[in-house]
Amino acid sequence: MISHAALNAVLNGSSGVLLACGYIAIRNGKVQIHKRFMISAFAVSTVFLVSYLLYHYRVGHVAFQGQGWIRPVYFVLLTSHTILAIIIVPLILITLRRALLARFDKHRIIARWTLPLWFYVCVTGVIVYLMVYQIYAPKSL
Repeated sequence: MISHAALNAVLNGSSGVLLACGYIAIRNGKVQIHKRFMISAFAVSTVFLVSYLLYHYRVGHVAFQGQGWIRPVYFVLLTSHTILAIIIVPLILITLRRALLARFDKHRIIARWTLPLWFYVCVTGVIVYLMVYQIYAPKSL
């Protein structure tokens, strides 16, 4: 059975894959396919966020166990991930709203920022999971 933390990583990684597919679709002029991928990425990211908040409400904080040079690397990664995860939520909502209202000129402008930041948050979320729960996991997890 998959752990709750692993489920969160799968959801985060899936969002990243959907974003990449949506980007490829729009670059190839496939607007409807792009729309489906991006709405799917939003839905999966929403499920992730709810799941993540429930998990940490139940479990609390899980400390990073790595020692030496990897600790500052981890904390820089975690800090950038956390800050951008907070910033990305309103950017996603604004970008999605502009697309749904067919304000594609304004959608394009903000999407150029939203997509890479959202993708970064997805990828770094999976890396943080691997570092905390797999590579440097405490023996009790």
